[in-house]
Amino acid sequence: MKLFVFGALLLLKVALGDACASGKFTESGQCCSLCPAGVKVECGKEDTECAPCPQGTFFSPEGIGSCFPCSKCPSGVPTLASCSATQDTQCECDNGYFFWGSQGQCAPCSKCSRGQGVIRECGRQGNTKCQICGPGTFSEELRSSKPCQACTQCSPSEVEIRACMPNSDTLCMDKKLHILSRPGLDGLDGTRDASLWPGVEEVTEQAEASPVPGTPKFTPNNEGGSSSNILAYMSVLGAVVLGLLIYVAYKCWRSCKQKRALSKARAAELGTSPEGEKLQSDSGVFLDSHSIQDNQLSKGTKRDSKQDTRLYINLPPHRQEEVERLLQEGGGRGWRQVGAVLGYEPEQLDTFGRGEAPAHTLLSNWAQKEGSTLGLLCSALARIERPDVVTVLNCPTQGVSVV
Repeated sequence: MKLFVFGALLLLKVALGDACASGKFTESGQCCSLCPAGVKVECGKEDTECAPCPQGTFFSPEGIGSCFPCSKCPSGVPTLASCSATQDTQCECDNGYFFWGSQGQCAPCSKCSRGQGVIRECGRQGNTKCQICGPGTFSEELRSSKPCQACTQCSPSEVEIRACMPNSDTLCMDKKLHILSRPGLDGLDGTRDASLWPGVEEVTEQAEASPVPGTPKFTPNNEGGSSSNILAYMSVLGAVVLGLLIYVAYKCWRSCKQKRALSKARAAELGTSPEGEKLQSDSGVFLDSHSIQDNQLSKGTKRDSKQDTRLYINLPPHRQEEVERLLQEGGGRGWRQVGAVLGYEPEQLDTFGRGEAPAHTLLSNWAQKEGSTLGLLCSALARIERPDVVTVLNCPTQGVSVV
């Protein structure tokens, strides 16, 4: 019997739910009444008992809860309206803020999240009030202060790809875009298999039969535009690569030409034939000891096979200064001729010559290179006929004799 009564009350609540303004019912199924200006006893076992709120309190707009104490505006914030029986104190906060009565301070306004719209703007009535967008509306903004917007309706020349949702608008696609027809799904005889894409054939036929005014018509020439652009880009790229290759070939030819001219000039200066000497290797900057020995033999000198392997950089400073002084005063057989034998280019020697002590600059630079031994330097000095400098270097006796 109790179960039957409970079921009947439940059905009664459901049937009367839309007509009950408060949305609450007593235990006997009676709709709870709303109070205009205060509640003495809240709805529960019996119906709501109304009574005016005492002074210093106000009544909630919902009309069901109890009275709340009136708020006070913070220091320095003007009061717009005093507290009444049906409204809390209203304070004039700055733009973007609202009066938070329970905390007694101005707080920043909230913004609705994506998929929600504003149904009450932030202001004197309180903070922003949001609501989830209903059917036919949407809101794509992450932090919005606007109401929900109406969903877009696809035009007759478009196909709906995705329906409108609370957090995104309708997604439409032009029927003339050949995205839905894939060549890989066509039949062997060149016809499209309609069973794989149901409804696609009808869409394309309708689009071709009734074009929308102002819509661009895709022709074979337009479809081939992308391929012609690719050919143009490839032509420009090929021209750039060809230009780089020609530039590199020109630089190599010029470098080889300069090396040949320098080799002939050195051969003429030293009185030897170009065929009988090798001044420097293509990949090196200075000569090795074997090349110098071969050149000395071709000039008519006889030299002992011993070479001083001591490094020039380890020579005592006073002896280095004596060598630099003698080469500085050498005139036509000085530091410049030694530098040429050691493999330096004329441009480098001109750069050294602009300084105050070119002989010191030359030998200091050469001493930093690998293989800068006293034997190699003595061989170079012997080629320019400077035995006085060889004596200062104190190289081992090499038995040089002119034939």
